[in-house]
Amino acid sequence: METGSGRHSALFVVALAMFTDTLLYYLLVPLLPAYARVYGLDQMGVGILFGSYAAALLAGTYPLGRLADQVGRRTPLLGGLLGLFATTLLFAFARSYPLLILARVLQGLSATATWIAGMALVADHFPREARGRAMGTVFAFANLGVMLGPPLSGWLAQRYGLRAPFLVAASLALVDAGARLTLLREVPAVRDTRMGFGDLLRNRTIRAFAGAMAMGAGMLALLESTLPLHLDRVLGLAPAGIGLCFGAAAVTHMITSPMMGAFSDRLGRKRILVLGLFLAMVAIPLPVFMGDFRLVLAAMAATGVITSLIMAPSSPAVADAVERMGSDSYGSVFGILNIAYALGMMVGPLLGSAVVQAVGIRAGLVGIGLVFGAYALLVMRVKAS
Repeated sequence: METGSGRHSALFVVALAMFTDTLLYYLLVPLLPAYARVYGLDQMGVGILFGSYAAALLAGTYPLGRLADQVGRRTPLLGGLLGLFATTLLFAFARSYPLLILARVLQGLSATATWIAGMALVADHFPREARGRAMGTVFAFANLGVMLGPPLSGWLAQRYGLRAPFLVAASLALVDAGARLTLLREVPAVRDTRMGFGDLLRNRTIRAFAGAMAMGAGMLALLESTLPLHLDRVLGLAPAGIGLCFGAAAVTHMITSPMMGAFSDRLGRKRILVLGLFLAMVAIPLPVFMGDFRLVLAAMAATGVITSLIMAPSSPAVADAVERMGSDSYGSVFGILNIAYALGMMVGPLLGSAVVQAVGIRAGLVGIGLVFGAYALLVMRVKAS
């Protein structure tokens, strides 16, 4: 473990990397209609373009997680930066749909390298009692990229054309490159034990918190796929109002991630997670029982806080578990967490839409909320291992 400036440098580098990655991911969102017109894409074509990111993320997780443990964190982080820079240039100058797909795949692979190696680097630098706050801070910067990406992209594209958002992102990537090259230092391994995915998944704590990460990722994703139609139909909200509701959740999630991570340092990872899961049981269906826009806004803001309660302790918890196992295999364990996050983002909308279509939005979200409560009871039975 390092102290002082070494830790702060590592945290700055990883936080900037996460911000850059999520900003680039969300730059594409407001540009999708324009790309559909330019390349004659139908809904399936747009879906393939957007979904190829997740496919690359899942495909790259295992090898990149192992690589981060075998060669260190710095090489994958720098490789991820090269992929990120190539992605921005491809998006800016691509003149065909296959090149856009290639750019999205490169983006998914570079994001995988960044997230896995970056979180492993934070685990290397910060002791157990400080990991929650540090990792929560990283998630806060990632959420800042989520918030700024769509409005920045829309404004730049409208004013300067479709290439402009990606040229700005390329400039940010150069700043990121300077930070990674000048500030990034490896922490020498202090343990020789290397563990694969199978070894790590036999640990009950890792399984429990990986499941929690999937549920946290899926919670907002399923609301994003089900709540807008309800708000439009029942409350008559315009797109701006609907966006404000989800923006409230993003803001509170960003603000409270470091706080909930720090609470998990002091009070224990499991205690914070269980509280979040029980509160989610109420928060998930709450917006559809609100008859006023301001109440929906407040409910969504609360959902952002609860998302932090679930997700903020999960990353430090799996790092703690690896340390207790006498290993430095943080790359592999964050690979597992990466897969869990991606699966939650993919399954959440599908499950939410299917359940809501079958039984209605109120009954459906109440039922999904009860699943979170049931998972809290399971986590309560898990002892640290």
